[in-house]
Amino acid sequence: MTMLRLDSSQADFDQRLERLTAWQAGQDGEVARAVAAIIEDVARRGDEAVLEYTARFDGLEAGTVAELEVSRERMVAALERIEPAQREALEYAADRIRRYHEHQAQPSWQYRDEAGNLLGQQITPLERAGIYVPGGKASYPSSVLMNALPAKVAGVDEIIMVVPAPAGELSDLVLAAARIARVDRVFTIGGAQAVAALAYGTRTVPGVDKIVGPGNIYVATAKRQVFGRVGIDMVAGPSEILVICDGSTDPDWVAMDLFSQAEHDENAQSLLLCPDPAYLERVHASIERLLPGMERSDIIRASLATRGAMIRTRDLAEAVAISNRLAPEHLELSVEDPEALLPQVRHAGAIFMGPYTSEALGDYCAGPNHVLPTSRSARFSSPLGVYDFQKRSSLIMCSERGVQELGRVASTLARGEALTAHARSAELRLKKD
Repeated sequence: MTMLRLDSSQADFDQRLERLTAWQAGQDGEVARAVAAIIEDVARRGDEAVLEYTARFDGLEAGTVAELEVSRERMVAALERIEPAQREALEYAADRIRRYHEHQAQPSWQYRDEAGNLLGQQITPLERAGIYVPGGKASYPSSVLMNALPAKVAGVDEIIMVVPAPAGELSDLVLAAARIARVDRVFTIGGAQAVAALAYGTRTVPGVDKIVGPGNIYVATAKRQVFGRVGIDMVAGPSEILVICDGSTDPDWVAMDLFSQAEHDENAQSLLLCPDPAYLERVHASIERLLPGMERSDIIRASLATRGAMIRTRDLAEAVAISNRLAPEHLELSVEDPEALLPQVRHAGAIFMGPYTSEALGDYCAGPNHVLPTSRSARFSSPLGVYDFQKRSSLIMCSERGVQELGRVASTLARGEALTAHARSAELRLKKD
């Protein structure tokens, strides 16, 4: 197959790399207009609109939205119905994910300064979170665990999950994962109408404080449009993997790691960076040999051909510099001494260190969250975590002694900004000379 080859020493390397990696998520004008109309309709008509869109887009007819809610008994039955090995794997992964995220939990804190003023931060969980999970024939129980468990660790009071069920088809694995993660309520609705229902609330679907979870372009666009009324985790683009190799890893392993992201969809991006051109050729040979045997070979081939690349760099340091520029969702340091390279890494959603650490382990059961920033947003954002389901309130309590100094400073600054009421509010608490 044809896969783009780049060399960092080429004069036009920067321009070619920029063209290859450019992506604007959720910016389609026609989609944005359609989504805006759905959101407005659901906000205005509530349950009635949700029922109409669910019938139109998912072919799922119901008399009331309450009929679209999955009972707890159905979730329990799904957990008991799946294969024992699947249940064991889900419970094993859930335990590791929960334990990892427990390390992220932070307590409220406070201190008193030398004047007796109390200062601090009160950390409280969100009251209600909404989780979007892709549904239908697709089965993403890992998304349920990764989105729900941090919320539970954070102490969120209620988790509302929405999952489309085209023609009534719904995965037992997804429902089993919801039961294991202790999701409170599940509705079989999807698309922009589900996002709108969570954001605005209807007679039946509770409004939430934050919406998290992956979805198609309509879901991503809807999350973008309701942001501000509710919080969101991110607007995600296609999946990405960037592998840095020193030539010591089995090329079959690296080829399959590239496949693991390319099989998501044709827009996924898989990049391999290495200073050894002979090793790049070995990986390419592995790709040619292994690709025909992959079940999703057509998708992988299209992804690698349109958005994949093998990049020769001058050395490993330059490879890391290029990675920092791209801020990949998944970064594999497939080298003999990954810890030596780690201090140089500035931007990445998740860093997989060493040849034995495939990105797939992070997707399912290593423990860290697989909801990661894409499209270079790892420059300024982080993986989904407990902190996404908590709020921080500043604490300020002045003592009678402490306000004498703080009040004078506040008064001076307020009058400098011509905000007299601010100044007088502070001055009234000062002792008269």
